[in-house]
Amino acid sequence: MKAITQDRYGSPEDLEFGEVAPPVPGDDEVLVRVHAAAVNALDWHVMRGDPYLARPMMGLRGPRAKIRGRDFAGRIESVGRNVQRFKAGDEVFGEADGAFAEYVAAPESVVAHKPARLTFEQAAAIPLAGNTALMGLRDLGQIQPGHRVLINGASGGVGTFAVQIAKAYGAEVTAVCSTKNIEQTRALGADHLVDYTKNDFTSGTARYDLIFDLVGNHSLTTLRRALTPAGKLVLSGGGVYRGGSVVGPMALMVTGMVVARFARWVDVLQVEQRAANLSTLGELAEAGKLTPVIDRTYPLSEAAAAIHYLETEHARAKVVITV
Repeated sequence: MKAITQDRYGSPEDLEFGEVAPPVPGDDEVLVRVHAAAVNALDWHVMRGDPYLARPMMGLRGPRAKIRGRDFAGRIESVGRNVQRFKAGDEVFGEADGAFAEYVAAPESVVAHKPARLTFEQAAAIPLAGNTALMGLRDLGQIQPGHRVLINGASGGVGTFAVQIAKAYGAEVTAVCSTKNIEQTRALGADHLVDYTKNDFTSGTARYDLIFDLVGNHSLTTLRRALTPAGKLVLSGGGVYRGGSVVGPMALMVTGMVVARFARWVDVLQVEQRAANLSTLGELAEAGKLTPVIDRTYPLSEAAAAIHYLETEHARAKVVITV
């Protein structure tokens, strides 16, 4: 099968497009014929082995997972003998290493049926970013109808889902983005918009029940002042970061974890892959409350260019690869 592979850490030029043996699904796995895959910041972090502190988890001298990509959508080719929820021919989406390929093997526990309303490209855009937004708002943020919610980084991959999910849960949403993304973010349903090139949301008088910070360009102290007395700050991301350091965006996350041990107003999101969450996101999509926003699409052979674009051009929403 065709796939995007990598033997050592490096740049997009170190990614190879070629033939590899297709994966063999285990007893609890499904084999999916990939129709589309999405690019995430995770892909360029793994590609570069960056930050260096994460290499014990990613692989010391090169990535343990040799095929790049994580999010996928496609049709099931075959299923392992213990798989109960799927059969060959089912249209699915999910998250597993090796998605930038014609086939991917994924545990049944991280796969869900594709929403019929969405294309494969749209469905592939959901898993990692959509799950991050859902867990940050619903699970850690405990979002409730009427909550005043601010999303910092509303035009990015996670942010575009977060705006829609917050609205679906009945919140009053303030979205922070740049001038060029104002209209797109308004179209997603945001009630209020803050152009960060002109205004700093932490310097105003507005206070929020929940701040979902996907950027990390403010101190914890400053963010605390923008919360109501009972408000909650959820960190996911961890800082404006261009790569090439020991700790990278993990520094702010570690600080947040330390503070969270003593203060209930802040928490750091640690995302877990769950098929149930994908099903919830799928239900929102079927109800017309969640529509993935795609910035650009690339063919599989140009996956390196897709990662380069996401890494360097401050992409809006999602970048998707067609297979």
